[in-house]
Order: sequence, then structure tokens, then C-alpha cells
Amino acid sequence: MGLSPGDNVGPVAILRCRLCATRPQRSCRHPTRGFLLRVDLARPKRVPTLAQELALDRAMAARSTCSRCSRRYDYCLPLRTVGSCDPCARGYEPTPGTHVTTTVPVTHRLAA
Repeated sequence: MGLSPGDNVGPVAILRCRLCATRPQRSCRHPTRGFLLRVDLARPKRVPTLAQELALDRAMAARSTCSRCSRRYDYCLPLRTVGSCDPCARGYEPTPGTHVTTTVPVTHRLAA
């Protein structure tokens, strides 16, 4: 609906999974739980500024750019564990459809 919680102090109700619904005295920690909030107290989501979008795009570019070959991929690379992209780590040439190739110099890299 494009809303944020706004002035909602807490959930009106908590939807729980079947196992936790039979035990109301215990808390439900499963990812299937959901919080029901009041719509009349909600506010519209904030729109990020261009500087925030640029910062997010730079962070995503750092996560998806290989440090060895400087290729930018369409997905996040395992830089903490492997340290580079899979073709650099295993020593083969990547397929052309997996990394981003641009012929025109990029002036901005906004995500939106």
C-alpha cells in the first residue's frame, strides 16, 4: 500500500504460525508471523533523495564489482569468502551475459 507504520505504537494483532497459535503464552519467532497495524495511523513512505540513491548505488556497485578484473556483475559477489568473482577464482573467462558491459561512459548510476 506504500505506507510506513507512522504513529502506530504497536500491532493490533499478531498473525502466528499453526504451531505457535496453539501456545499463546510463548512468543512466535518464525518468519511466518505478521503484524497487523492500523491503516488510519499509517503515513506514506518517504521518498529517498538523489544523494541517498547515489550512495545506495555506490554500495551495490562495490558489492557487485570484482576487485581483480573490475567487472560489474548483475548479482552480489562473495567478496568476504572468495575475494573475487567466480571466473577469477577458478581461472576461466566469464560468459558475456553475466557481467555488465557498457560502451558509453556512465555519468551516474542511480538505482531508480
